[in-house]
Amino acid sequence: MIEIKDLTKKYGHHTAVDHVSFKIRNGHIYGLLGPNGAGKSTTMNIIAGCLSPTEGTVLINGYDVCDHPLEAKRQIGYLPEQPPLFMDMTPFEYLCFVAEAKGVKDDVIDRQVKEAMEMTDILDVKDRLIRNLSKGYRQRVGIAQTVLGNPDIIILDEPTVGLDPKQLTEIRALIRKLGEKLTVIVSSHILSEISELCDHVIILSGGHVVADDDMASLEARVSPEKTIRMTVKGDGTGIREILAGINGVLEVEEGSSGMEGCVALTVRTVSGEDLRDTIFFAMAEARYAVISMDMVEQSLESIFLSLTGSSEAARKEERD
Repeated sequence: MIEIKDLTKKYGHHTAVDHVSFKIRNGHIYGLLGPNGAGKSTTMNIIAGCLSPTEGTVLINGYDVCDHPLEAKRQIGYLPEQPPLFMDMTPFEYLCFVAEAKGVKDDVIDRQVKEAMEMTDILDVKDRLIRNLSKGYRQRVGIAQTVLGNPDIIILDEPTVGLDPKQLTEIRALIRKLGEKLTVIVSSHILSEISELCDHVIILSGGHVVADDDMASLEARVSPEKTIRMTVKGDGTGIREILAGINGVLEVEEGSSGMEGCVALTVRTVSGEDLRDTIFFAMAEARYAVISMDMVEQSLESIFLSLTGSSEAARKEERD
């Protein structure tokens, strides 16, 4: 759906995006992550046709954003970090204006605007001035304009910045609903938001792509081992001996469970294997009661820091 090849953007001697390549396929919610200055907003602005690249190509449904800008832009709805709202208009007036600017035919503008307002749940404020709306409702109006013209892709740059917890929850729910019908690209500094919303993550650092994968694959890339934490009733020495004899177990650490007669254990296993069933049945055969057993998932924060940190370190080493 979107194919980016060797995308580069330079501002004088500063390279904001450096030969970036990736693909966006339909039917997914993509998260675009990176520290400040990583090139996220520049990349999104180039995809949306708001900036021209220094080098490289961006194809949107086969249309080059430089050679066929109008056709390419028709495929996309874009919400920048600061929604381009006209405060003296009502949502209905503003959305009609945007629809006309996007070239929506006059006889379908009313229908498309109504559908966009229904989708974003702003019908009840359609006749109020935008200046009098809350931040959450303004953001909904901004998202509503992205779906006008029936694009296949919508791009949302920091869509939840400045929202209170209730508004944030509502906007996330709206993005998930949009993701059921459209391909969505979300840029955010809130890592938990990306983890919750997105099924595919692209991480930029220093103008380069350092990761482009789903969460499970990113986790395996950063840490080739899996970790199981468990609480078992019984003798710690005997339990450790059983665990050590299971093929695929690399290391067993014992700790205090805080429960009388029980031990807490951290079990590290080889990558790609989920040994919980094997461990459970080995404990049952030895008549040790398993009180709890969980696979430890890496947080997106730890993955992000690991990838961006190693990328920055590598570039520093090259400079030195």
